[in-house]
Amino acid sequence: MKKKSKNKIIKVRNLTKSFDNNLILNNINLDLFEKESLAIIGKSGSGKSVLLKCIIGLLTPNKGSIKIDGREIVNSSSKDKEKILLDFGVTFQNGALFDSLSVWENIVFRTIKFKKLSKNDAKNLALSIILNLGLDKNILNLYPSELSGGMQKRVAIARAICDKPKILLFDEPTSGLDPITGSIIDDLIKNTVSRLGVTAITITHDMSSVFKFADRVILINNNQIEWVGEPKKMNNSKNQTIKNFLKNK
Repeated sequence: MKKKSKNKIIKVRNLTKSFDNNLILNNINLDLFEKESLAIIGKSGSGKSVLLKCIIGLLTPNKGSIKIDGREIVNSSSKDKEKILLDFGVTFQNGALFDSLSVWENIVFRTIKFKKLSKNDAKNLALSIILNLGLDKNILNLYPSELSGGMQKRVAIARAICDKPKILLFDEPTSGLDPITGSIIDDLIKNTVSRLGVTAITITHDMSSVFKFADRVILINNNQIEWVGEPKKMNNSKNQTIKNFLKNK
């Protein structure tokens, strides 16, 4: 496990989120340290993705505070929120690539919005990123529909790191993939996070992924954080939910 920095890059306090009368998260408190790789596990519907969406401002909690590098994102103005979100690179569960854009256009989509790049410079930027990720340059002009599921996941990672963010968020990065392709994605995440020196949060149900790249794990159950610790401590945990996850890994 990497030695944790004392700098808390994300600080969540007393976060509660419900939809109508359905309580999803209740009084969540979480610290994420700079350059730490955190895995969030929990049963389907436990609130993992809701927590992630609150952190990046897609959802507003009913109460609580979320500070990103000391800046409050809850109820912040659209302008302030946009500045904070520049620190994030996000890959969603289904990749969320734009079907009408080529691979290179998908990768530089946000970069072009905030920086004045010529088409040639943008394409060269996309090329350098995919080469660093071990992808073939021949995919640059292809469209998402022409790529395999694993390749789409890798292009989504390329897009997430294009702006050199401080924080990377991965929502079920190996979901729907076969074990071999899933392992390739795990290695890619581990190597990318290490190479770029970024902070990472990964939502996953795949325990082999957790043991491969996570420095720390939190388990969400019954609307709350039920367990926190290093992956290696999970094997000796008496927590029944943890045991169930390990049994099915």
